[in-house]
This record gives sequence, C-alpha cells and structure tokens, in this order.
Amino acid sequence: MRIRAITIRILRQFIHDKRTMALMFIAPLIVLSLMSLVFNGDTYKPNIGVTAGTAVFTPALEAQEAEVTAFATTELGNAALKDGEIDALITMDGTTPGVMLEGSNPTANRAVMQVLQEAMQRLQPSGSGQVQPAISYLYGAEDMTTIDRFGPIMIGVFIFFFVFLIAGVSFLRERTTGTLERLLSTPLKRWEIVLGYVCGFGIFTVIQALLISWFSIQVLGIMMAGSFGYVLLMTLLLAVTALTLGTLLSAFAANELQMIQFIPLVIVPQIFLSGLFPLDTLPLWLQRIGLATPIYYGAQALMDIMIRGKGWSAIALEVYVLIGFSLLFMALNVLALRKHRKM
Repeated sequence: MRIRAITIRILRQFIHDKRTMALMFIAPLIVLSLMSLVFNGDTYKPNIGVTAGTAVFTPALEAQEAEVTAFATTELGNAALKDGEIDALITMDGTTPGVMLEGSNPTANRAVMQVLQEAMQRLQPSGSGQVQPAISYLYGAEDMTTIDRFGPIMIGVFIFFFVFLIAGVSFLRERTTGTLERLLSTPLKRWEIVLGYVCGFGIFTVIQALLISWFSIQVLGIMMAGSFGYVLLMTLLLAVTALTLGTLLSAFAANELQMIQFIPLVIVPQIFLSGLFPLDTLPLWLQRIGLATPIYYGAQALMDIMIRGKGWSAIALEVYVLIGFSLLFMALNVLALRKHRKM
C-alpha cells in the first residue's frame, strides 16, 4: 500500500511537470530526427577546379557527379581554392597532372580522391601505363589526423557547453537562494545587475578558455597553423556568448534539473550543425538553422585559424556575429528581470 502511494505520487508529479514530460517524450524524437537528417544527408559532391590545360578531365569528372569549375588561369584557380570555393584544383605540370587539395576537410579530400581515381581510369584504359597525378595540400597534410580536423570544433563545443551549464546553474542558484531578489530591491538598475554578473562569471570563463586552448594545442598537439592570440579571442567570445545565453535561459527554469533540460534542445542541435558534418549535404532549411547558432561561427573561425592559418580578415565576420549574439542575450537578460521587478 505504501509502495503504491509513493508510485502514484511520483506519477502525479511527472504528469504535472510539463517540461519534464516533454523532455522524456518529445526531446528524444527531435534529437533522433536531427541525427537522421545529418547522417542520412546527401553524398558529398566535390567541387573541382580545372585550368585551360586540364579541361580534358571535365567530362570524366562530371560523369562521377562532381561539380567542375573552369578557370582561365592557374592564379584564379588558386584564389578560389584559398577562398574555399572549390575543394581541389587540377593543373598540368608538363605531362603530369597536379592536384592541389584544399585539405582542411577530410570528407572533401576523400570525395575528391575517389572521383579523381575513377576519372583517371576512364581516361586511361587498363593495360596502358597510368599516369599518377602529383597530390599536394593547400592546408593540412596527408597525415592529418582526426583530432586535427575535429579538434578546433570540439574546443568550441566544450567551452560553450561547460560555460552554458555552469553559468546557468549558478545564476539560477542566485535566484532560488534569494540573492537576486535582494539585489533587485536595491537601487541597482537591471542592466547593472546583468553586466555585473557577466563580468563576475566572465573572469572564470577567461581562465577556462585559456586553459582549454593551451591544453589542446600544447599538450594534445592539435594542429595550430595560425595565431594563438586569435584562438584565445574566439574561445573567449564563445564563452561570453554561452555565459549570456545560460543566464538568460536560467530565468525560465525553476531548479537545476530544469536548467539541464535545456541541453538536448539548445546544445545538442548546435553540435550537429557546428561543422562536424558538411552542411552542404543537409536540407536547406537545416543549413539555415545552423547559420543561426553561435557554435557554428566559433567553430568555423577556429578552423580558419588553427587549420588554415588565416588571420583577422577571415574571422572578422564571426567575431562580429558572436559579439552580436552576446549583446542580444544580455539585452534579453535585462528584459527577463522585469518579471522579478518593475523599474
């Protein structure tokens, strides 16, 4: 009888907690649907550039469903390769074709090599001595490891995740213990309270960003082709964005469990759309969702810095976008405090 009473109490508690019910039954379906879209996306079709001397490869490459872009000069092709418009460029050095891979995306590299191998077999019938193209890499190298490719993305993901969780739970505790209410009863403005919390938590996010970046590069040996200072800048901006988002969402949670419940809906989709998988293979509407997430911009900038060795001109847009996200979340934080006190 007593066991039955406890069971009924637990069932009633869950039924009345709509957020927990949604997390148990709806959130898994959303995440699984997202995983299905990501893993069952279209096969990656490489974009290969050819110059005037290698136009003979075009029909064979197109027969393998590769996108082929013709360039009048090698210089134009190299510029497109550096800008990420193509995955590889085929040139001719005497009688030997040369293939320069963009190199930063192993998925694209494998697709290019497979298409190129099939194209060479079509152009050179079996039995004749096949000419092997000279392979080179614009970024990375043939021995580029998996951690080198995904390391920059995971640095951004880990920083964002842990700062989001710790900041959200800490700010929630400030509210549930009455500290926030006491501050709201003082002459302090809402924006002063929000900015004070952001600065206070921000000191620890700076230390965390420094530690994770240093450990990943110096201890784990992840590829580092660019400036360490730019890596610190991007990790700091990601941390601040996660901090402001975590404190914002904590206003809609009644306890730590409800704060953790935001993770499957806020963090997990961003991880799938951060660049771990090529966005080009996903449906257009899902690509647009990815472009509206902070982790995407941080991950792209970190890859530009650490793998491609690029500088300010390549990451400026991502810097401004993350600053915009942080300011937006801070403004929404100020508005969220209105439900605690009218000013």
